[in-house]
Amino acid sequence: MPHLVLLGDSTFDNGAYVRGGPDVAAQCRTLLGADWRVTCLAADGAVIEDVPRQLAAAPPDATHVAMSVGGSNALAHAGILNRPVASSAEVLAELADARDAFAAAYDAALDALEARGLPFAVCTVYNGNLAGRAGRLAAVALAVFDDAILRAAAARRLCVVELRLVCDAPADYATPIEPSVVGGAKIARAVARAVEARGGPGAGGTARLFTA
Repeated sequence: MPHLVLLGDSTFDNGAYVRGGPDVAAQCRTLLGADWRVTCLAADGAVIEDVPRQLAAAPPDATHVAMSVGGSNALAHAGILNRPVASSAEVLAELADARDAFAAAYDAALDALEARGLPFAVCTVYNGNLAGRAGRLAAVALAVFDDAILRAAAARRLCVVELRLVCDAPADYATPIEPSVVGGAKIARAVARAVEARGGPGAGGTARLFTA
């Protein structure tokens, strides 16, 4: 039986925000059907450095993995958007340092996933439902982290769920940064398509971008 394991943060572990509605894992189970099992090891607030530990807890019969992480790493640097600086170069330098640290940790997580020998897909970080100037600034800062994800995924020919295009409406969010039942359904649909496209263990595959 195919067995999908979800790793990462509250993009998948959104049960606390859906007011009794189905979370992303439950919606994946519905979409994939009775022939699949789905285990969610993602945890609200997790960062990329937590992924190898999550992966170590994956059931031995896991056949597919999907990972969505990076938002909490980005949030750790949110203060840069309002910090007084002498020049824009200071902001860019701090973003570059944050990008480099995240990219190194992301590559380490991908190494751990590849060592497990399972087909897997990754997700970018969505922009959230932030209005006005705050939303515009956040989208620019997040693009630095998403660029690291896309570059790493392209280098390894991975399937990528581009969540900035999946969760693109206010109704997709239960809070400014957490997916609602509506958004979770869209995430689950894109993840299901991505993992099914990867085939079974040992199957080859080409890089693909999923937006719905």
